[in-house]
Amino acid sequence: MQEAKPLKDLLAHNTRIGELFNRMPDDWVLCYSCGHRCKIPPGRDGICKIRFNRAGKLYVPWGYAAGVALDPIEKKPFFHAYPGAKALSFGMLGCDYHCEYCQNWITSQVLRDPEATSGIQPMTPEEFVDAALRSKAKVVTSTYNEPLITSEWAVEIFKLAKRVGVVTSYVSNGNGTPEVLEYLRPWVDLFKVDLKGFSQKSYSQLGGVLQNVLNTIQTLHQKGFWVEVVTLVVPGFNDSDGELNEIARFIASVSPDIPWHVTAFHQDYRMTNPANTPVNTLLRAREIGMSSGLHYVYSGNRPGEVGDTENTFCPSCHTTLIERQGFRVLSNKLKKGECFNCGTKIAGRWG
Repeated sequence: MQEAKPLKDLLAHNTRIGELFNRMPDDWVLCYSCGHRCKIPPGRDGICKIRFNRAGKLYVPWGYAAGVALDPIEKKPFFHAYPGAKALSFGMLGCDYHCEYCQNWITSQVLRDPEATSGIQPMTPEEFVDAALRSKAKVVTSTYNEPLITSEWAVEIFKLAKRVGVVTSYVSNGNGTPEVLEYLRPWVDLFKVDLKGFSQKSYSQLGGVLQNVLNTIQTLHQKGFWVEVVTLVVPGFNDSDGELNEIARFIASVSPDIPWHVTAFHQDYRMTNPANTPVNTLLRAREIGMSSGLHYVYSGNRPGEVGDTENTFCPSCHTTLIERQGFRVLSNKLKKGECFNCGTKIAGRWG
């Protein structure tokens, strides 16, 4: 990897003029890649610190990766898309949030936190898609940092990936805009959204707006993306019955077929005060989700400790269809996307 010592200068050279912006008077620009809709004067950055205005044009990240890894698709997590498939993931740098428990802070907060150090590796779309094909990855994923703020680069890769039959996906905080979701619609198949709570007070601590995320989930479903929602359950932050009920009822109001992953927090980055999420909290959250009418609720980040709640069950006859432990698929009894026992169609992208 290239040294990140003059990282800001290095990143400035790995850019191109973006597509997700409007020009404004006096050489200002309006960026709409994320819900902040930054109005950026010449010579300044947006909130994400990686999209910047140079002489009345918005420059965006291009031509590199800060991390590449081959994982099972269940790690993203997608439980209702191509079980057991390999996903080749890439990330860039920067984020439009500043979550104190971020597990990818080394890359996401690199331009905010002097303790976050990361370099970049030059990469072309052809090189990345070739690596996906050589590794037999069925899926490619934009993740690690916030993909919405690097959407032009992701789309450049995804256009090539889709030509050769590779499935494309985003792992996002959901701080979207109608414009960026329309831009992504032809090129992104699967979309995981973090719904980090159901309180604007909580979202303000992270640098976000709750309503933007709710709008994104609704729009993604309406536009035909395959959507799965994750809530990292943090003790004392979003683990009350009331808040979990509100999250579950909202997801069910969009569609009871959207899978909801309730996952365990562990101490990371700057959030070291709350204890790690107990197993019984995850099981309680799952019960709340099922009682709210959701068909598929999964307990995550505590493999082997949460009973059968990592498995997929038929919502009609309750037969076990996909058995998992952590990110491993132990058995898959789906037949062409249907329950082998009663024939109920199971929502997802089964391929």
